[in-house]
Amino acid sequence: MAKLNDILKSITQKNPNEAEYHQAVEEVFESVLPLLKANKTFVDEKLFERICEPERVISFRVCWTDDKGRVQVNRGFRVQMNSALGPFKGGLRFHPSVNQSILKFLAFEQVFKNALTGLPLGAGKGGADFDPKGKSDGEVMRFCQAWMMEAFRHIGHFTDVPAGDIGVGEREIGYLFGAYKKLQNEFQGVLTGKGLDWGGSYLRPEATGYGLIHFAHFMLTEIDDNLGGKTCLVSGAGNVSQFAMEKLLQEGAKVVAFSDSTGFVHDPEGMSEEKLNYLKTVKNEERKSISAFADKYPSASFKASGNKNIWSIPADCAFPCATQNELDEKDAKTLQKNGLLLLAEGANMPCTPEAIDYFQKSKVLYGPGKASNAGGVAVSGLEMSQNRIGRYWAKVDLEKELRAIMKNIHEKCLETISRHGLSEQDYLNASNIGAFEKVAKAMRAQGTV
Repeated sequence: MAKLNDILKSITQKNPNEAEYHQAVEEVFESVLPLLKANKTFVDEKLFERICEPERVISFRVCWTDDKGRVQVNRGFRVQMNSALGPFKGGLRFHPSVNQSILKFLAFEQVFKNALTGLPLGAGKGGADFDPKGKSDGEVMRFCQAWMMEAFRHIGHFTDVPAGDIGVGEREIGYLFGAYKKLQNEFQGVLTGKGLDWGGSYLRPEATGYGLIHFAHFMLTEIDDNLGGKTCLVSGAGNVSQFAMEKLLQEGAKVVAFSDSTGFVHDPEGMSEEKLNYLKTVKNEERKSISAFADKYPSASFKASGNKNIWSIPADCAFPCATQNELDEKDAKTLQKNGLLLLAEGANMPCTPEAIDYFQKSKVLYGPGKASNAGGVAVSGLEMSQNRIGRYWAKVDLEKELRAIMKNIHEKCLETISRHGLSEQDYLNASNIGAFEKVAKAMRAQGTV
């Protein structure tokens, strides 16, 4: 046992001052510890340590010129975590908070998420401490071109295929793709999330949000329930949140609250198609605070960020879709006290360890992000397939594929629960163990490399 405990200690010592990365590694370690105890080969061959160590971490300077002709300097990254199952695959994040710890945690989570999809995808993550907010299109374009001036050396169709994440939407993907095409003189599927007219895929914008709700549907089906009539909270107001709300409306659920970095909106009457379309205009085109939504609809009220947050609103289902560690133990207790039935993560690691532990011990159904928000990377993988064969698949076919993938992830969790004797509906440990087994098996087959 002492030897096993030394594994975690060694990893944290090797990676000082990386709190987010430590948190992600510790969660998975606790899940797979019984597996390591039972399988001496995994320990002797240091499979867990090898999965935790990125194959490559690239950090580089990004210099660009703003609209006033002033030189700006940012730091760019690409963490190529694991390629045992396929090319490195994972999003790019442009946000002032970006650092190596956050990207390593995201890349580590991506290893398990991508493995669960059943697609041939390795895992990576990248980005920069650049904030697109408040920047002109010209400034964003020049930054993206400068980022790609270095990154193009390290990515490629069969090497590493980045996608979008926070701060990186179709506009940024377009500028990045154009720069890559110019530098390499090749039109290839090196990035996903592209526009439909130039190599993109139907359903890619909707994929993470839709997949999240599909997974929640299967969780509820397992207990002979459904989303119809359920009161729901969705944190965030970006791409994932918008399409999670859209799918919830299609499922007959009632969305009564959503949020952004400025605060949250509570609308007891619930979201409607008209209201959701207006929210998309506010966030995607006007790029304003969601307070504008409350200004337009009398039934809605806006609360600025403070002691009270979105998780104080009573609801049956909660979908944290904003950012990491946005929901703590106090929030978890409030939600459970108010009658919460299900929580499924749309963001990466949005719940603190204490909140997760509380949900695991309560009767709340908890869907971890590795399983519940895998829809985005799943459709990214399908976009890669379309690029390789040079054709587009119909939207209705992709919707069927996405739903089937989310169903398969759910069934993989149930199979792992049964095979390892886990508690019923223990999706957290099931997703960690099932994905670890798959990646570890592939790494063993490929030798000590």
